[in-house]
Amino acid sequence: MAKAILFDAYGTLLDVHSVAALAESFAPGRGAALSQAWRSKQLEYTWLRTLSDRYADFWQVTGDALDWALEALGLSIEPAARQSLLDAYLDLAPFPENVAVLESLRGAGHVLGTLSNGTPQMLEAGLKSAGLRHLLTHVISIDAVRRFKTDPAAYRLGTEVVGAAAADIVFVSSNCWDAIGATWHGYRTFWVNRNNAPLERLGATPHGVGRTLADLRAFVG
Repeated sequence: MAKAILFDAYGTLLDVHSVAALAESFAPGRGAALSQAWRSKQLEYTWLRTLSDRYADFWQVTGDALDWALEALGLSIEPAARQSLLDAYLDLAPFPENVAVLESLRGAGHVLGTLSNGTPQMLEAGLKSAGLRHLLTHVISIDAVRRFKTDPAAYRLGTEVVGAAAADIVFVSSNCWDAIGATWHGYRTFWVNRNNAPLERLGATPHGVGRTLADLRAFVG
């Protein structure tokens, strides 16, 4: 049995696009587009800031990405609506199967945790709201090293907190680039390919692939 199973939070445990319905209420007909542009720019900013050694925490990055997406789509909303959208990141919905899967894994004796770009405060609020926090022994934020994934320092946090080699830890992400980053670092990796996306051309392959988190149970045994 692996020493621990560590999950990416945003997009894997928490559905980042669950904000789309709220976005639609502020920008009718544009909610899905806003959610997609917001998420894409959010990730882009994490990579650019780490490459350039210009760290800002994930809360600021998320707000900056929202502002960019609103302007890019030509949307003007009230400050209170903007704050409501940002606050929605503290209350994201879990994917439908996730609570039951984590309960099953924990019941089978697995130690569970997250390894996430989110700030500690964002993770605690979001995981509690989603009904997942009590199932997780470790809630690990890259804020401790001020380097976003896929920087090696971010993945190294998981081994340091768990106290085990990367090869003895399973890392799970719905982001293929994230699963590959963890593979490069030596983790056993599982990619939750919810959208039937093609494999990223990065010279590595996750050790396991499934369509939902439920497929992880067969992978870890």
